Order: sequence, then C-alpha cells, then structure tokens
Amino acid sequence: MLKKWDRVRPAGVMGAKAQIVFGFVCLMLLAGSLPADDWTQWRGNNRDGVWHETGVMTAFEESDLEPRWRTPIGTGYSSPTVASGKVLLMDFDEAKQDESVKCFDVKTGDELWSHTYHSEYRISYTAGPRAAVTIVGDRAFCLGAMGRLHCLNLKDGAVLWEKDLDEIYRVSADRRMPIWGIASSPIAVGGNLIIQLGAKEASVVAFDQDTGAEVWRSLKDRGQYSSPVLVKQNGKDVLVCWTGDGVAGLNPTTGIPYWQHPFRPTRMPIGVATPVVNGNRIFLTSFYDGSMMLEMSETSMEVSQLWHLIGPNEKKTTALHSIISTPIWIGDYIYGVDSYGELRCLRASDGKRVWEDLSAVERQRWATIHFVANGNNTWMLNEQGELMIGRLTRDGLEVTSRETILTPDQMRTPNRKGGVCWSHPAFANRCVFLRNDRELICIDLAAQKK
Repeated sequence: MLKKWDRVRPAGVMGAKAQIVFGFVCLMLLAGSLPADDWTQWRGNNRDGVWHETGVMTAFEESDLEPRWRTPIGTGYSSPTVASGKVLLMDFDEAKQDESVKCFDVKTGDELWSHTYHSEYRISYTAGPRAAVTIVGDRAFCLGAMGRLHCLNLKDGAVLWEKDLDEIYRVSADRRMPIWGIASSPIAVGGNLIIQLGAKEASVVAFDQDTGAEVWRSLKDRGQYSSPVLVKQNGKDVLVCWTGDGVAGLNPTTGIPYWQHPFRPTRMPIGVATPVVNGNRIFLTSFYDGSMMLEMSETSMEVSQLWHLIGPNEKKTTALHSIISTPIWIGDYIYGVDSYGELRCLRASDGKRVWEDLSAVERQRWATIHFVANGNNTWMLNEQGELMIGRLTRDGLEVTSRETILTPDQMRTPNRKGGVCWSHPAFANRCVFLRNDRELICIDLAAQKK
C-alpha cells in the first residue's frame, strides 16, 4: 500500500513529465520574445558578415525551407537590406532602361512603394544595379550602376535628394567608369554618406546625409567594386577603402588619408570582395593578384604589409584568388573560395593553405559562395542556389544541412552556360531574404515556428 506522500505530490513540486512540458512552454515563450535584428546595409549592420540573432535553427529538413512569401522583381545583383519592417532592393528593366528601388513588407512580401527612374546602361553585364541599399533611420540611400544616387524616405519612398554622380564627377567622360559599373555600396559614418566612386579627382566622396551637399573628396585612385568598411585604429575611426590602385585608411570626417598602401592590379582593377578585418589586421583577395595581409600599427596611424601571395595565373594559385565572395575569418584561419570554386582554409599568420574542399560549389570560373557567421555555425549560399549550414574549422568543412532553395537564373554573367545566384542574402528577423532575377523570397529560420 502506498504511503500518503507517495500518492500526493507536495504543493509547488512537479513531476518529471510536467517539468519537461513546462520547460518547453518557457522556451517557446522565450523564443517569441527574443529581440529581432535588422540587416541595414551591405553584409549586415556592421558590414562584417555576422548574423547575431539567436533562436534560429541549426539544421533543417527540406520542409523547413518553404518560403514564407515570394514576390516578383526584376534583374539585379543588389542584395536585400532590412529595417523597420521593410525589405529594400534595387532592380532593372532592360527594355525601358529603368532602375528601381523597391520596398516590401517584411512579414507579407507586399510591395509598399517603389521609385523608378531612367538610367541608360553603358557598362558590361547589364543585369541591373549592383550596390545594396543602405538604411539609416528613416532614410534609404540607393546607388545605381551608372552612379545615380538617391536619398529616399523609408516610409513612402519620397525623394529627399538625388544626384547624378556620373555627370557631376565626369566618371564616364574621363573614362573612369569601371567596366561592370559602380558596385560599391554606400556607407554612412556620422552625418556623412560616403561613396567609393573612382572619379579622377574624387575617388571617394562624402555627402551630407540631410542635404546631399558634398562634404569632402579624397584620392585620385581608379575605381573598382569593393565596398569600404569602418574600423578602429588607436581609438580613431578609420574608413578602409580598397580602390583600383591600393588600400587607403581615411579619416571619415575629413577624407584625409591616415595611410595608403599600394595594391596595383597586374591586369585590371577587379577587386570585388570586401576587406576582411580582424583586430588590427586587414585581409584582401583579388582574382588575378592573390591575397594580401596588412597590419595596422597599434602605436601610430600607419600600416604595413605582413604578406602577399600570388600564383602564376588564375588556375595555378597559391593562397586565395577570390572574385565575387568575401572570405570569412574565424579564429586563426581564413576561409574563402578560390578562382575556380576551390573552398580553401588559409593560416592567417602567413597565408599558407591548410586544406582545400571541392564539394561546396561546382567548379566554375568565378565560382561563388556567400558566408555569414551565426554563433558556431556558418551559413553559406552558393551560386547554384544551395543554402548550407555548416562549420569551418582547420580540420575541414562539416556540412550539417544543404538544400537548393533558389533558382540560379542571373544569366548575364561571363563564362556560364547556366545562371548563377550572385546576390548576397540578408539575414534578419530570424529569416533569410534571397533574390535572383525573377523573385525575392523570405524563408523563416526560427528554431521554433509559431
């Protein structure tokens, strides 16, 4: 016969099953109350390819990746950005030669507003705008492939100010327009909006965010496609710009260079990858000219070269000859895609190759993977439209999940029989936002779906 205390549970004490149920409910409530992050500019809020949200899945089944919504768009490489319940990108109507900035509801994909203007393309690969929209507060800063710059009201798309940078700074007239157009995404620092333009007397230009008035211009370097990043050196803000002739660290308030280091291309300015910064080191990689590591002084506003490795040609490479994708730096190692799709791990201290993997993306000239870090995992979107969750370590690539989620239909690309997915995804609000030349899609990545 059971004793009383065996049959009756004391008040406030739960059994094992009840505790499990209670814990699950708490986790569900906690997941629903976790703050959501936005993705306000190129490669995230800090331009570092890091997604800080928690409460997201660490593996998925194919059924997890059904889009929450999808909406039609035009052609373009402009990656989505997300803020204040809105998703923004740019696209192109080739028949009309019109560029557009489009804004969608983050929950439904409904188009909230669009702003369209004429822009006659005189560049190669006329597949649409390249730069991501930069969102600052209630404003969206949008830069087209021919240099049309707009400041729009985020709420309704109203034009607050606009400039034709190609005309004002004679980019095309002086034969300084990059062959693939203007691709560097605008960066906002303080009250300035800074554009890496490549004009003859204004390689980098800063504008007042409120009025569009020029604040400063700097450098005479040729343009290319890399986007600038903001770093700290000796307690000072430094804008790192990789131009068509070298790397410069600028005072973002005045445009005056703190330092400059040459990185002149052997064939043509072709740098696309964003400079990758870890502490006081800066890593750069170019398709033709290999990898370079710079070190910012901790006692003065100077920079020095630690190493530069370049192979004899684009197929026989040494360290990393990347083109579209920006590598990721984890601990003491750098991971990136080489010239023909070889995923490689480099030792950051000297650039020596640790391993190479040929399974992450199909072997193609200019093959691409976009890397985004989230906790201990790395999310990867390859150019075949496959989304992967995995881990990159000095021991190799470990893929947890891999599914095709996007049709590779960006067709106006070199040396391809089929299409590609070359637009960088946005990770925000526990979702991923991806585009090709036909549609923008949103996929819910929350660990516990509501």
